[in-house]
Amino acid sequence: MSQSKIVNKWLVTITVMLPTIMEIIDTSVSNVALPHMQGTLNAGTDEITWVLTSYLVANAVVLPMTGWLSRMFGRKRFLITCIVLFTFASVLCGAAPNLELLILFRIIQGAAGGALIPNSQAILMETFPPKEQGMAMAIFGIGAMFGPIIGPALGGYVTDQLSWRWIFYINFPIGIIAILLAVTFLSDPDYLRNKGRISVDYWGLMLLVSTFGSLQIVLDKGQQEDWFNSPFIIAFSVVFVLSLVLLVVVELRHSQPVVNLRLFKYVSFTAGNFVMFVFGICLYSSVVLIPLFLQTLMGYDATLAGMVLAPGGVVTLCTMPFVGAALARGMQGRYIVFSGLVIGALAMFSMQRFNLNAAYWDFVWPRMLLGLGLGMIFVPLTTTTLAVIPKTEMGNATGVFNLLRNIGGSVGIAVSATLVARYSQLYQNALVAHANPMNPAFQQHLSSLTQITMVRGVPQTEAQQTALAFIYSTIQRQAAALAYNHVFWLVGVCFLSVIPFLLMLRQAKVEHG
Repeated sequence: MSQSKIVNKWLVTITVMLPTIMEIIDTSVSNVALPHMQGTLNAGTDEITWVLTSYLVANAVVLPMTGWLSRMFGRKRFLITCIVLFTFASVLCGAAPNLELLILFRIIQGAAGGALIPNSQAILMETFPPKEQGMAMAIFGIGAMFGPIIGPALGGYVTDQLSWRWIFYINFPIGIIAILLAVTFLSDPDYLRNKGRISVDYWGLMLLVSTFGSLQIVLDKGQQEDWFNSPFIIAFSVVFVLSLVLLVVVELRHSQPVVNLRLFKYVSFTAGNFVMFVFGICLYSSVVLIPLFLQTLMGYDATLAGMVLAPGGVVTLCTMPFVGAALARGMQGRYIVFSGLVIGALAMFSMQRFNLNAAYWDFVWPRMLLGLGLGMIFVPLTTTTLAVIPKTEMGNATGVFNLLRNIGGSVGIAVSATLVARYSQLYQNALVAHANPMNPAFQQHLSSLTQITMVRGVPQTEAQQTALAFIYSTIQRQAAALAYNHVFWLVGVCFLSVIPFLLMLRQAKVEHG
């Protein structure tokens, strides 16, 4: 390979990684600023969460149609348009005078951002030769993991030092640089430049919007609305099921579908997507549960909770290049994924032993072990899953692949939050049964707490009630800790449950013209 080609290869890598990192950071940077937005825009708790939900819904709808839109408009033109829209929507989000306009601009931002990751991934897979695609995905994975690590910390710092509006304004200079790089260094492959007339799959577009829009709303609002006890959730669930069935029928019959479901004829692609879906459940549920445990039960502030998560992210970043190098030397990707799944499960099983007396490092070491496992899964799973896909369908494949990871993440967050709430109630009922006047240990503990309360100046008439309130609070915290432990164990089981599907992953890269 000539030196010019090597230079071009890395310039393309930098070009596509910049918008990817920008989009991934923006997905998580808004979370910590929600209370500040709520105060500025005079919005309720239920209303302000639509700042996140609207972005995710638009993101989920556009992800699977990325390949089709790239064929329709040309990948380079489409990618540049998305970067422009994302950049200026970010500025409009920062300047939004009310909640309604902020949600509208977040929808535009989410729709534009949905195409950035799969397009960037497809470009990298085509730019690097087959033997170097593992390293290409390692580089992409570093960018993908960099966002969730720096996003919350960056969002908190910018919000505290300046204003929540600046978490959107900072995208403007990055976006301008990304646009200039894309205009200069990207070009469409021959099969996209020499395309025939593409028919518009109108039914597919409508059904895609209703399917993934309704699914994302159900997952985001389910726990808040008490799931299927809510007519709102039932209605959107019915819309999702009907739309999904019709979408499958329509897309399989259309000659140029928005989402090419025929890709699932490749067994390796199907198995890899299922593993990625479950991986999304494990990844997002663990990343959400750990800081919640630390902040709600251990009294950690956001900064200290972030310091627990950060070392694990660093381990992931350091692991990915070694995994890419191992793939480049011919090591089978499924063996590396297997090791990562086992390590991830061991990490979650060790988190099952978290208790309310644990020290900082008791939380850090399992998180670092989890980071090692995650770093060994993402890169080889992506490379192996996409290895069997023809280049002409790479845009479709990456869109579906990223969609399933995102949906897995939404399912993981929704289900884990629900399970923690339900198991907390279950364990609380079990623990309260021991706190009764007939239990000598309880009576002795209550008497001791009452005496301590009176020594601290509480009147005798109120001392016992204060002691009882303290005991009840302790029971609630212990019940919640047991609930988290149970869910950590379930996530570990999820890691192990997909191991049989690794047998269906193909190793060799198939060359396609």
